[in-house]
Amino acid sequence: MTTTKTPLLDTIHDPADLRRLDPAQLRQVADELRTETVDTVSVTGGHLGAGLGVVELTVALHYVFDTPRDRLIWDVGHQAYPHKILTGRRERIRTLRQGGGLSGFTKRSESEYDPFGAAHSSTSISAGLGMAVARDLDARDNNVIAVIGDGAMSAGMAYEAMNNAGALDSRLIVILNDNDMSIAPPVGAMSAYLSRLLSGRAYLTLRDIGKQVSGHLPKRLDTAITRAVEHARGFVTGGTLFEELGFYYVGPIDGHNLDHLLPVLRNVRDAHAGPILIHVVTQKGKGYPPAEASDDKYHGVNTFDVITGAQSRPKANFPTYTKVFGDSLIREAREDDKIVAITAAMPSGTGVDMFGREFPGRTFDVGIAEQHAVTFAAGLATEGYKPFVAIYSTFLQRAYDQVVHDVAIQNLPVRFALDRAGLVGADGATHAGSFDIAYLGCLPNMVVMAAADEAELMHMVATAAAHQSGPIAFRYPRGEGVGAELPDRGVPLPIGKGRVLREGSRIALLSLGTRLAECLKAADDLAARGLSTTVADARFAKPLDTELVERLARGHEVLITVEEGSVGGFGSFVMQHLAEAGLLDGGLRVRAMTLPDVFQDQDKPDRMYAAAGLDAKGIVAKVLATLDAAPAAGAATGRIA
Repeated sequence: MTTTKTPLLDTIHDPADLRRLDPAQLRQVADELRTETVDTVSVTGGHLGAGLGVVELTVALHYVFDTPRDRLIWDVGHQAYPHKILTGRRERIRTLRQGGGLSGFTKRSESEYDPFGAAHSSTSISAGLGMAVARDLDARDNNVIAVIGDGAMSAGMAYEAMNNAGALDSRLIVILNDNDMSIAPPVGAMSAYLSRLLSGRAYLTLRDIGKQVSGHLPKRLDTAITRAVEHARGFVTGGTLFEELGFYYVGPIDGHNLDHLLPVLRNVRDAHAGPILIHVVTQKGKGYPPAEASDDKYHGVNTFDVITGAQSRPKANFPTYTKVFGDSLIREAREDDKIVAITAAMPSGTGVDMFGREFPGRTFDVGIAEQHAVTFAAGLATEGYKPFVAIYSTFLQRAYDQVVHDVAIQNLPVRFALDRAGLVGADGATHAGSFDIAYLGCLPNMVVMAAADEAELMHMVATAAAHQSGPIAFRYPRGEGVGAELPDRGVPLPIGKGRVLREGSRIALLSLGTRLAECLKAADDLAARGLSTTVADARFAKPLDTELVERLARGHEVLITVEEGSVGGFGSFVMQHLAEAGLLDGGLRVRAMTLPDVFQDQDKPDRMYAAAGLDAKGIVAKVLATLDAAPAAGAATGRIA
């Protein structure tokens, strides 16, 4: 618990306790909830600014609506820490994003108050509509509320859902939390008054009567009257776009003013209209001065001092892979004015912000629109440009059809820089880059590389810049490099060729990506046990260095592939080639070490890799277990002639 006094919050164990309070007490609840959120994140780290911006909205929603019977869906979920505190998880709130603790996002298995799990954006309206339709089919009368930020509204999926919701006319409440894009006109008393008036039962009843009357008129006149009324109302209140999609628009209203929020939410709760959108204007970091002054730096934070706001930043031993990528791309772009960089709302997370400072005219942040980012890059490639699409591995999943149809089939030279490949620690399963080797490696025309260290990443950026004969991707993990000596500039690698770092005679470890360092440690351990070990870096998952694979297979008793990706990736490609080449018919024992076939929850990265068996200890254990499976004496020697 916080050392700050929170007398009202201490009495709230679930939203039912909140609803027993007098409305006049809610201001104090919100203030105490904000304090508790700041104190919590100062200890755990995580997302701060977005949660502080929705404190009053969170209190108002749980006060007005009968959660969990009424379904409350938070888009993305990184703003849901206050929601977690109010819904029975306060005692565990300081385990956020830690091993065995609470998720940093909403999670169905964690609480009945999380009806839909989230971490990727723009899913709430689709999920909410599904719940609303299910309710209608079951003849129930509960409410469904989706809270979506204006940033998430840049994704096409949100509009697809709204278009469908408007056509179905099912009762659904969408709250647009506008905290960044400034799409709202000024918010004040007149706006609040209009919102209360236009969300009230009297107006909605009058509106329905008007629809019934105009319904008896000729269709052309009915349509003209309806459009005129809605355009007139949109001129006064805004929201014409949402009205055109079939939503009844209310707002904008001040999302920090409970006197404005409560009556509008009550009106909407009691309305029997179809889909309704409430436009709420909030401020990221509200109520905590350091976060208000610098909302970008306080979106996601390390642990920090509550008084000063100073974040703890462990001294970096080596540059991060993200920084190495950004610097390398800048070096390449200085020599080639056809290089452009594209990101989908993650400029600082991918290092594209660095590129943008030097080349603002060649940098494109398309918003949370991964599908568009990929096809936009494909269009640039058709005109001779060299687009680098810098995107998290987990987010590229959202644009897979575009990768297949718009890039790979047309064999366009789009370069994919996949940040956060492998496990990502505190963000857990929703952000892990587990699947890209498998889902890209199966595509014709695609080249797939994985950097073993930061120097290799520089070479792969140069390789991608030079590659012109089709799409190419390179992956690298979150966090610091391993301390490799960095060249002044990367050098293009021969496509489809790996390298051998250590020669041995009995065991072969073939690594793809940054598990190479653990393979080298494992080789030391194995050598101490008298097991001579070769260590090779594949560099390429596709095209496979078949010459290297066959040499390792013919010259060793055991071949172990190691990758920080899912089943179906690099190890599968190696097995496929060995089978086709007839090299699995002798005594060779081959094993593929991958991430386990489960979604791993958040923890420290080293603990996650240990649990996956992908650290040096796990690699040694796999080798020894494979040797223990050797045939009895007098059987095959274990070598392939």
